[in-house]
Amino acid sequence: MQKEAIAELQACTAAARENRTAEYKARGVIIPFPETVFIGEQVTLTPGCVLLGGTILTGTTVIGKGSVIGPNTVLHNVDVGEETELNNVTGTDSRVGSFCSIGPFVNIRPNCTVADKVHLGNFVEVKNSTVGENTKVSHLTYVGDSDVGRDCNFGCGTVTVNYTGKQKFRTTIGDHVFIGCNTNLIAPVTIGDFGYTAAGSTITEDVPANALGIARARQVNKIDWVLKKKPYKDQG
Repeated sequence: MQKEAIAELQACTAAARENRTAEYKARGVIIPFPETVFIGEQVTLTPGCVLLGGTILTGTTVIGKGSVIGPNTVLHNVDVGEETELNNVTGTDSRVGSFCSIGPFVNIRPNCTVADKVHLGNFVEVKNSTVGENTKVSHLTYVGDSDVGRDCNFGCGTVTVNYTGKQKFRTTIGDHVFIGCNTNLIAPVTIGDFGYTAAGSTITEDVPANALGIARARQVNKIDWVLKKKPYKDQG
């Protein structure tokens, strides 16, 4: 993607870029800062969409009506539906549905399908995955090689652990699933419909539908350990 996009950018003259943005503005596309926006030759923009500053659209990218792209969003071969917001997003070879809220600082890597009404929050990365309708992945999470159902919620710090060093495996998550904060899902693994994982769990076995998966050591408090060991310099 990077080489293709760079080649497309290099081939475009300043006059061609200005003419293209002016043409789309005349058609009803809103571009407040046209001098900072690049629109490739094969890009399709629907009247009523908005391109904010720092937006770069290359390849066969399509932007639906009412969608707000940017600021600082780079898309290559990405199909975006209607009324979707992409703020500080990088996307490649993927589809994003309508009424989505994505960003800031989201990376959508190739072969992803993000359904309607999905929220991907700050510092989320999605790769080779499907994310079902109305699912929320709010922040600091990696979803790789996964099939995620609808109406799911991912807690902060969730990781789908998809690579053994030799082979990659998929994670399957059903509908209405709640993934607790700092959960590691060790693929291949399946979480059934309405399943839960407890925060801080490393899940290595399937969690049946309607079940709670807990995979963490019990907490042990060593009473007066600090007084006995005196680990701090100012304890004498």
